[in-house]
Amino acid sequence: MAAERPNGGSSTAVLQPIELQPVHTNLSGKRSPSVGGRSLESEAQQSRKSEEDYDRNETLPSPTTAAAEQVESWNRPRANVYRTFAVFWGFVIMGMNDAAYGAIIPYLETYYDLSYTVVSLVFLSPFVGYNVAALLNNWIHMKFGQRGVAFIGPICHLLAYIINSLHPPYPVLVISFMLAGLGNGVEDSAWNAWMGVMTDANEILGFLHGFYGIGATIAPTIATTLITKAGLGWYYWYYIMVACAALEVATSIYAFWGKTGAVYREEHPRTSDAGGSRLKEATLKRPAARVTWLSAMFLTAYVGVEVGLGGWIVAFMIRVRKAEPFASGMTATGFWLGITVGRFVLGFITPRIGEKLAIAIYLPISIGLELLFWLVPQFYVGAVSVGLMGFFLGPLFPAAIVACTKLLPKHLHISSIGFAAAFGGSGGAIFPYAIGAIAQSKGVQVLQPIILALLAVQWCLWMGLPRISKRKV
Repeated sequence: MAAERPNGGSSTAVLQPIELQPVHTNLSGKRSPSVGGRSLESEAQQSRKSEEDYDRNETLPSPTTAAAEQVESWNRPRANVYRTFAVFWGFVIMGMNDAAYGAIIPYLETYYDLSYTVVSLVFLSPFVGYNVAALLNNWIHMKFGQRGVAFIGPICHLLAYIINSLHPPYPVLVISFMLAGLGNGVEDSAWNAWMGVMTDANEILGFLHGFYGIGATIAPTIATTLITKAGLGWYYWYYIMVACAALEVATSIYAFWGKTGAVYREEHPRTSDAGGSRLKEATLKRPAARVTWLSAMFLTAYVGVEVGLGGWIVAFMIRVRKAEPFASGMTATGFWLGITVGRFVLGFITPRIGEKLAIAIYLPISIGLELLFWLVPQFYVGAVSVGLMGFFLGPLFPAAIVACTKLLPKHLHISSIGFAAAFGGSGGAIFPYAIGAIAQSKGVQVLQPIILALLAVQWCLWMGLPRISKRKV
């Protein structure tokens, strides 16, 4: 080799030879030859090192110099089109599941000769399923990926509805609702977390929960018509649910077959150096724990309002407002229709004024409508008020999910959002059961003060969240 030496201002370069030094192979186990001060490892050493842990994404922080991440959308990559519509169908099933309670509860009481307290166990039993989902959600993703979610959730639905369609003894019916709660909890947490980080997340989550609302709107109508107009037993409704769940099993597994645990781990590396369980990091370590727990409690109160009001409004209208059974069932339909329209419409308005401000406005409006429903004892006033309340309550769940994605690092989205969504879903079990238990001694009119109190609690919890900045993509 030769080195170039400058030669004044001349354009001629003089090359001075440099003696090459031999490179000695290190056989003694001492320091390896180095370039620029960095020791070189043999291929064998590197191979052994790479095999020490099959999932290095679980133990190492992601590189800070990584290329900008490609954000998914509902139609990018192409396979997301099929996945999105499979998830939409799953949320239709979930909506049908939750809204059917209100329509069939008066008839379960008669069929099984039950009190308010005992019949309310159909609300409480999904609590078990939701909490199991909250604990297992991250493990399912790490082990089986979204394929596991697409199998476990729909299968739980299918089994539960087959049991219900056989109109078994009431204790068996309660157990079947636990299975339905597990299916709802697994899907609710996983699909919210997945779509919550897409481009235009508010809009796509508005559609996602809008499809939940579609299911919740048609369920009371169909179930009430079957029972009051066709004179069929309440369990005929679950024949329809069996067919819908069977379709969900097929579409979900087909759409997510390629999304294995290995794929999930590769797509969601850690972005911090915190070791151990992601669920522990999300729920026990600040600042993530603050966001996780506030969101979980907010969603618990929200779902308590949604399912509590949707579940007991038929009984309230029949026994307190003295309305006809069919008209009372249509009131529940109006509430769920309001939620559906609110999610589709306000899903486009919410991101433009910001999630924090939007929900801080929607909740006081909902409180005013609830007061109107409670204090004006007219059937039509109540029916209109509850429909409008549903409209302004509709975007709350999607907005809370988007807020979590903006406040938390990506590697905690599944753990934190999954926990919050599944834990929040338990509100749909606890509060409707509490309403039924209290109504046993005080009457079903206790529905109104409980709903009002939950709305006020939601507002306080929402205002406790940190300031939400715009997402950087």
